Amino acid sequence: MAHRVCPWWLGYFLASPLRKWLFRTSPEQFLRPYVRPGMTVLEPGPGMGFFTLELARLVGPSGRVIALDVQSRMIAKLKQRLSKNGLLVRVNARTVPANSLELEKQAGTVDFTLAFAVVHEMPDSKSFFTQVGAASKSGATLLLAEPEGHVKAEEFASELEEAAQAGFRVIERPQVRRSQAALLQKQ
Repeated sequence: MAHRVCPWWLGYFLASPLRKWLFRTSPEQFLRPYVRPGMTVLEPGPGMGFFTLELARLVGPSGRVIALDVQSRMIAKLKQRLSKNGLLVRVNARTVPANSLELEKQAGTVDFTLAFAVVHEMPDSKSFFTQVGAASKSGATLLLAEPEGHVKAEEFASELEEAAQAGFRVIERPQVRRSQAALLQKQ
């Protein structure tokens, strides 16, 4: 699959209240089954923070969110939104290169990863899953969701196989509107 990244200016739509209406559920309702206070959550490709703000609320003051994006404009706007909502102290939001999540310092610390409509944008999805696997604790979960319009079923199956090679197994197939999704657990 060709490597392509969502343009930075589309981030304004992706973080807007209109998206909540189109998504047909709030980020809080969507994330609550997976995120608890005190957790360390990884969110690659957060854009301007459609899910990030709610992740920061759900992990509470004792938890943290690691939000990584290749686009500095996305991270700058995300930090602005987090600051405005008093949540910046809970989030490590930073720019990373396209070929690395730079998670070496987080090895074995992540409880939950939200990979929402992002793996198909990675230049090397196998490397992505390997890096997430190394950062994840044993028993950690990964919610993988890819948009049906961008990712064909066989491509999603290939991503699941790469995740399995990185030590994840599918434990649930949640219904996510207009997406193919799987909840995986690190062995």
